[in-house]
Amino acid sequence: MMKSNLLEVIVTSFLLWMIAAAPAAAGDPHVAVSQLLQTTRSWAGNKYSHYVTGQPQITILKIRIPPNTALDWHEHPMISAAYVASGQITLEIRGTRKRKTFSAGQALAESVATVHRGYTTSQPVDLLVFYAGAVGLPLSIKAM
Repeated sequence: MMKSNLLEVIVTSFLLWMIAAAPAAAGDPHVAVSQLLQTTRSWAGNKYSHYVTGQPQITILKIRIPPNTALDWHEHPMISAAYVASGQITLEIRGTRKRKTFSAGQALAESVATVHRGYTTSQPVDLLVFYAGAVGLPLSIKAM
């Protein structure tokens, strides 16, 4: 448990440092900057249309999904992105055969207003998820 907490602190600290330092560090020849993701579309290919309105609120979650788990069908009302810190997750759109698998070290852009879910296989998955939302807006809405 202690090792997991230490890893969480290290990974989270590193990612926050990268977010803060990247623009300033880009011109420093001693600093390596790797772009993990830049896109105008979700992993499923849907183009983002706009940001939500209201008081902006950034949320970052670390989510651990146990092995052999299928998440509930849900949708997000805002743009979000995730980094797979460990394991492998497959995302799928409800009502289609559209699926894509992401492994440790990969980043993904989540779908907006599209019902989907993720599922794991024999290994747990650790995700770091960044939401660009607004005060009072839920991060996820369970689908009926």
